Amino acid sequence: MPTNSIDMELKKNEKANLENKKSLFLQIGLILALIICIVALEWTSGQRRDSIFDGMTEEAIEEEQIPVTEETPPEEIPPPEVTVTDLFEIVEDDVFIENEVRFQDDETSEDKVVEIYAPVLQAEEEETEDEIFVIVEDMPKFRGGDINKFREWVQKRVRYPELAAENGIQGRVFISFVVETNGNVSNVTVTRSVDALLDDAAKEAVAASPRWEPGMQRGRPVRVRYSIPIIFQLQ
Repeated sequence: MPTNSIDMELKKNEKANLENKKSLFLQIGLILALIICIVALEWTSGQRRDSIFDGMTEEAIEEEQIPVTEETPPEEIPPPEVTVTDLFEIVEDDVFIENEVRFQDDETSEDKVVEIYAPVLQAEEEETEDEIFVIVEDMPKFRGGDINKFREWVQKRVRYPELAAENGIQGRVFISFVVETNGNVSNVTVTRSVDALLDDAAKEAVAASPRWEPGMQRGRPVRVRYSIPIIFQLQ
């Protein structure tokens, strides 16, 4: 019994001793692990620095030197010399200047009479052509009738040109004319032509018209224009 108790006490003491050293061993292990991590980090970082900057070469940067320019002030142009060309002559106060103006023909008397003749300007009479009307209050009359009676008269007396008839030329010619204030026919013109032979025959017939009764506008005779067709037709 006594031996067994002693063995048990010895075992208990050894266990107690191991548990006390357990925390020490743990701290030592942590310190070693921390040291290993620090050394590994420094080793890897050293390799990265070498790999990044090994291939780089330093290039010398040349500084561009800008020349300094100095502005030169403009040359001063001297002002032009002023020369006095007009000379003033000083007149003494004692000199008498005669201001009276004398004319050669100054010996005039009251007996002489000056006559001034003003030219008499005669107004030139401007020949103004009277206005030509187309419609008036009282239209011109041909032998008591109107324009249709005159056209019938012309149509009966117009001469058909033989050469135009031989060549089969026919058509309608329009003639314009003016009945003057005295009843005569003037300004006979062709307004629509067919052929020169027919045109001349129509103009000749109208120009041979006897005198008309002139047209009246506001109680006075006026000029009136007419236009009629003259028919040339082969039978």
